[in-house]
Amino acid sequence: MAQSGKHYLFVSDFDQTLSFNDSGLVLSKLLGVNEFEQRVAGLSEIHLVQQGGELAYLLLHDPEFRRVRREHLAAVGKQIRLKENIELLSDVLRDLDGSEFSFHVVSAAPEEVIQSALEGIVTADHIHGTRFRYNAEGEIESIIRLPAGYGKVAVVDRLRAQMRIRHDSLVYVGDGGSDVHVMLHVNRLDGLTIAVSENKYLTPIARRTILSDNACSVLVPMLEEIFGWNSGRIRSFFESHGLALQEWDKVRTDTITLCATPSGPRAAVI
Repeated sequence: MAQSGKHYLFVSDFDQTLSFNDSGLVLSKLLGVNEFEQRVAGLSEIHLVQQGGELAYLLLHDPEFRRVRREHLAAVGKQIRLKENIELLSDVLRDLDGSEFSFHVVSAAPEEVIQSALEGIVTADHIHGTRFRYNAEGEIESIIRLPAGYGKVAVVDRLRAQMRIRHDSLVYVGDGGSDVHVMLHVNRLDGLTIAVSENKYLTPIARRTILSDNACSVLVPMLEEIFGWNSGRIRSFFESHGLALQEWDKVRTDTITLCATPSGPRAAVI
């Protein structure tokens, strides 16, 4: 049970966690570059970069992406379709049942993209994306930081140390395979992990899975798991912020594949 006045660290991924779009896909359309998803899949198959770091690799090494400048990344951020009520989520987290949650975004998406997309919602110093070094001509020269895979763990641990947050006062929200390492780490620290997709690698790891187009939906497992609220109190809380829990279906799905053995199904022995 949470203690009043406690300080928490709330960390969220960006692409397809706070947004509906993948930054790389939006950038490729802006540049007129085809087959972005195939290029990413090719890099994933040969394990050349950590999952989530494919766009950064393409920006450094792919000739068609080498022409990207900082202004292109900022323009992409303005085209990203965000989930609803991120600003409300940010406001609520400042004082949730007497406790403060510091809202940080940790993502492999380019930092300029995230800052542009979340301008006026999350401050730049709370956004930890892929950071590039640019040369005098404005070209991307190298990578300073790439929070993908285990890189996310390093950022979360640094934030926790700087803020002197207790190991169990962590909430992490993510959607894909690049969040596996950090979710395992947060689970080990007795924090709360929330998946916002049905990714087959993530949902068995996350303590809770929430599927919604509204960013405030992640408050439901937080209010249940951290503060011990019942459903009636949670519904009243959302109503007080102008939202109604119209549908709230708690479903656990087991996905099973059965295939015959070489000898085929065996008859029952009676």
